[in-house]
Amino acid sequence: MSSYIITTDNMADLPKSYLEENGIRTISLTYFLDGKGYTEENSLPEKEFYDKMRNGSMPTTSQVNVQEAKTKFLEFAQSCPNIVHIAFSSGLSGTFGSSFQAAKEIMEERPDIHIDVIDSLCASLGEGLLVHKAVTLRDSGMSSEELVSWLEENKLHVCHDFTVDSLFHLFRGGRVSRATAIFGTALSIKPMLHVDDEGRLINIGKVRGRKKSLTALVDAMEKKIGSRRGENDIVFISHCDCEEDAKTVRDEIERRFGISSFLINYIGPTIGAHSGPGTVALFYMGDER
Repeated sequence: MSSYIITTDNMADLPKSYLEENGIRTISLTYFLDGKGYTEENSLPEKEFYDKMRNGSMPTTSQVNVQEAKTKFLEFAQSCPNIVHIAFSSGLSGTFGSSFQAAKEIMEERPDIHIDVIDSLCASLGEGLLVHKAVTLRDSGMSSEELVSWLEENKLHVCHDFTVDSLFHLFRGGRVSRATAIFGTALSIKPMLHVDDEGRLINIGKVRGRKKSLTALVDAMEKKIGSRRGENDIVFISHCDCEEDAKTVRDEIERRFGISSFLINYIGPTIGAHSGPGTVALFYMGDER
């Protein structure tokens, strides 16, 4: 049995079965929809959530605060006082800052507890892929100190490439202008985005048409995978209620790279609130983002 536990937050978008099988505990961010608040424990089924968005519901989200993080860390510490926590990107949320402060306060009050909080600079199954790598290394016998060093040295090699089906939600979140949203929608323009080295979601290009946007995700992988090709024994793909499009990306990756192991899962509501139905995201290890 390992001398430490790995924890994360629900922004990692890992399936519940994966979390349970690997002993991963999570801190949950909150989202609000139609006047009601939801956490991981009482979340709507993903399909129902995205159907509500398609029908005009406008969700909002809330980061984890310090007290919520403290409560969770103290709960986790009951099973093991040595914790490695992999947090949602500081470039997209204040949740890392709250988790870091909570860990600092706990360690000052409780010297018997040690918590390393990693700013993953990752999102969705990019964060999930980093957690998966950590689980693999933990299970191979790596110490918590070695794991923390590995995570810091390798997190910027987790590549994130996204495309969205509608510009409306990016406009609502301030990522594109109203004019871009109107004209882009009329012309079937699909933006291409990635998470940069500061953990921010950045618009890096556009293509015309859905099919081309899915192919462009794999084109980006071909450019960036570089010398890390051998580290991609598994590739992660997440989606906002468009599983067939995610499978199209999977099939193209298998055809080009010969990779046969994939984890495909929903983008959870807390991230999906900002990207909207039809988002597809691809995650893998590469030379650079």
